[in-house]
Amino acid sequence: MEDLLYTVPEVAKLLKVDNHKVYELIDKKILVGLKLGRLKVTRVELFKFLETYSGKDLSDLENIKELN
Repeated sequence: MEDLLYTVPEVAKLLKVDNHKVYELIDKKILVGLKLGRLKVTRVELFKFLETYSGKDLSDLENIKELN
């Protein structure tokens, strides 16, 4: 059975970014997290994030753009 919940380090590893970037995505409400002991992200929310932001430049979270 696939995991339903991922910790911040697990999400960071899957997205190939550092933990700080995942916390920043959650703080800006770009990625939806939940607090259950430690901060976690559901599998559904991770896939929703990937689908919504595919083809976007997330380098500057205050100014998200389409990739050229």
